[in-house]
Amino acid sequence: MARIITVGRQFGSGGRELGRRLAEALGIQYYDREIISEIAKKTKLSEEYVHNIVERKPMGLYPITVGKSFAYVGEYSLIQQQSVYKAQDRIIKELADKSDCVIVGRCADYILRDHAPFRIFVYASLDSRIKRCISRASNGENLTEKEIKRQIREIDKNRSKYYEFYTGGKWGGKENYDLCVNTTNANIKELVAGVARMLSENA
Repeated sequence: MARIITVGRQFGSGGRELGRRLAEALGIQYYDREIISEIAKKTKLSEEYVHNIVERKPMGLYPITVGKSFAYVGEYSLIQQQSVYKAQDRIIKELADKSDCVIVGRCADYILRDHAPFRIFVYASLDSRIKRCISRASNGENLTEKEIKRQIREIDKNRSKYYEFYTGGKWGGKENYDLCVNTTNANIKELVAGVARMLSENA
């Protein structure tokens, strides 16, 4: 049976890094933002629009198709959200059927429930996540600590709503995962070595 590992994560917890390093340590495929690109191709929607839907950000004036922008709201937005989720569902299942892999986010733990994936959730203290975001300085943003804190809380809230809407489960709830990893002030590379060893011993 294929080895499928899903990684849910709080924003700024280092979950993406943990997932990537874990895939490298186990010698299996890693999927994250590639899923957004595939959804965009299959739905003919722009990657930015797909990303906004998957991250459950507020609807507004978004590029619906490549090179075009519309301000549709209401029923049209709901239809688009559903089409993106269906494409996401199909793509994630195809990836899991193709080979052993680590998949980050995107409700993969729920979508692949029939594959019995090993489900990981990565979390950390707010202070630790703020420090990680500052040191990473992603997207060249020059945000204050207060703004970063607000961003972390907003993204976590959006991810939680998205997950609960499509799965009916509690995002981050320990009962929904096989392993919860606290990365507060931790060396993720060292954590991954331990997780990889545990998974290899129980394979």
